[in-house]
Parts: sequence; C-alpha cells; structure tokens
Amino acid sequence: MKHKITLIPGDGIGPEVTAATLKVIEAAGIEVEWETINAGADAFEKHGQYLPDELMSSIGRTHVAIKGPISTPIGKGFSSINVALRKTLTLYANFRPIRSLLGVKSRYEGVNIIVVRENTEDLYSGLEHVVVPGVVESLKIITAEASTRIAKFAFEYARKHGRRKITSVHKANIMKLSDGLFLECVRNVARMFPEIAYEEMIVDNTCMQMVLDPKQFDVMLLENLYGDIVSDLGAGLVGGLGLVPGANLGDGCAIFEPVHGSAPKIAGKNLANPTAMLLSAVMMFQHLGEVEKAALIASAVEKVYATGKVLTADVGGSASTTEFADAVVQHLVN
Repeated sequence: MKHKITLIPGDGIGPEVTAATLKVIEAAGIEVEWETINAGADAFEKHGQYLPDELMSSIGRTHVAIKGPISTPIGKGFSSINVALRKTLTLYANFRPIRSLLGVKSRYEGVNIIVVRENTEDLYSGLEHVVVPGVVESLKIITAEASTRIAKFAFEYARKHGRRKITSVHKANIMKLSDGLFLECVRNVARMFPEIAYEEMIVDNTCMQMVLDPKQFDVMLLENLYGDIVSDLGAGLVGGLGLVPGANLGDGCAIFEPVHGSAPKIAGKNLANPTAMLLSAVMMFQHLGEVEKAALIASAVEKVYATGKVLTADVGGSASTTEFADAVVQHLVN
C-alpha cells in the first residue's frame, strides 16, 4: 500500500534530519507518495505566507504529516508555526513517549513515560495586551471542553496500551479556578476508568520527583505550558531532545515531529542527530497501520545505539547525520 503523506522539511537542521529519515523509510520498503511543502520563513520567501494555503490543503487531503523543526523568532516576527498548525487543525493532543535507549549514557535506566499535553489553549492561546506602558497581561484560557477531551485521550490510551497509572499535573493551589477546572474535568473522566490508578501532583514538585525517581511515573497528563516544560525535562532524563519523538493528534489528522529545535548553529554541517525524526516516523507509520515495518525501523535505531559505534556528537560519538542514517539502513537490510 502506498501512503500519501505531507512532508514539511523545516529549516535549520530540518532538511538534514528529514533527508536521513527519508533514506531509512525507503530502505524499510514503505511506499510513500510525498507532498513536500514547507512552512515558516522559507515558505514566506516562496509563497508570501508563513503557513501556505497549499500546505493546509495538502494536510486536508493526506490527513497525516511529518515535520522537521522550524525556527520561531523570539520576541518578534511571525508566530510559532507549531502553535498555528495545532490550532488550525485542532490537534488537541501532544503525545511524547520518553524512553531510555540502551547505549545512551544517562543517570537513569528503564525510563518509560508517556507525556500527554493539552495542545490548544492555556497561555499558548496567545492572548496578550499592554495594560499600561510597562505592564503586560497574558490570559490563561482553560475550558471544560478541552480539559475533558485531553483527559479522555489519556485514559483511553492508558486502557488500550495497558498503562497502570495517570498523574495529573497542576498548580491548583495557586490558580484555583483555571487549574481547578482542569482537575475537576480530569477527575470526572478518571471515575470512568476505575482500573487505572489516578493521582495528582503540583507541577514544581513533579519536576523534582522526575529527577529523583522518574520510574514512579507512567502516563503524565498536563495542561499546555506545564506539558511543554515537563516533556523537555523528561527528554533530559534519557539523553536529550535529539532522542525524543512527538506527535500532535486530532480527530481528523495527525502531525508527527521531533521535539527539538532547528539548531541553526550546526545547520548545514551534517552534525545533527536524526533519531527524534526517525522515531517520529516510527510513530507515524504505526498510526498508518504499518506496524511491522515501523517496528523494523525502531529496532534498527535501537541496534545502532546498542552497538555504540556510530553515534552523533550529542550522545558522545563523532558520526555525521548521514553516517548515522547509513548505520540504521545497514541494520535494516542485514
């Protein structure tokens, strides 16, 4: 079966990790018809739009996309392409598996956490204004609809995949109305899943507990901002952002992407680690029903790390992006 997939190469190291991923996908024997359209500054130069209509039409046809990292200007310029895609396509669930890889040096072993992050509201609603000069107000939006929807997603995932516990992360001791509403919605959903243990934890304590003992966590359920912070903290537990895949999921479509940034300092130098992009592709093909071939790619990546001979600089090696991809391909074809 040939899959139609929208491909967003991104910028910075995006095109390099994308090229490495495409090489591995081809070696795995998965047939794909790619619709390649970029977003961000590159797209603006070509189409006069940061989020081209052509791109949105493509995703509307394919219902699935894989995206390389795209730079977001800090404090000025265009808004985050990631946030815009999530809002426009109602990709309400950000899904990040944080797992230890054999062969990666870390203080922790056996980490296996699923981070489920609400993806459409909270402070990422982007509602800010100047009250008076020198005073800016940002609005945190929490709704019962979005909170209930993400809670159902997390509990249904846990039930389907045999996960034992969900930890809801909050700051309701301070933000009693907004985070209080989130917790109320999650508790209502939790009652429908009595076989799954449920607990609540304040976000600052959560960060400390993750560093003390990450194995105490199974599925973590968070609002948008807390989820963004905690998922990056989790990546640090297993070796860094270069190793962690991500997915943005909605009822109508899905976008898969590495969670790291565009790393402009090493762009074009063939130094980037493509693991997060490769594992994002694994998740995408699982989503598309290519379970066996997705498992082959995941196994090949794991074998490269277990062997430890062809690793990129971020995990203590000296291999280039293409050398790492070639090593994964060798494990696929042998």
